[in-house]
Amino acid sequence: MIESYNPTELTELLNRLPHWRYDAERKALHRRLECGDFSEAMEIMMRIAIDAERADHHPEWCNVYSRIDIWLTTHDAAGVSSRDEALATRIDAIVGS
Repeated sequence: MIESYNPTELTELLNRLPHWRYDAERKALHRRLECGDFSEAMEIMMRIAIDAERADHHPEWCNVYSRIDIWLTTHDAAGVSSRDEALATRIDAIVGS
């Protein structure tokens, strides 16, 4: 069974992933993306979805026109785990800074 990161590990993770913040209420990593328009947002979501499906680890997300909010949490671990770190890192590679 996968375990969630402890507070020290979570702080270290957030230092490695500067575009992400910790959402304590959801026990999740969160990143907001501002895209140029709706089509660009949909393209990015599809690219992320393909990688998420390959990893069998799926984000919680919301899209409103050109904005995408993404939350990553590992429900089995009741918090953020290495699976979330891996997907957040891949998302950063897709969208850049």
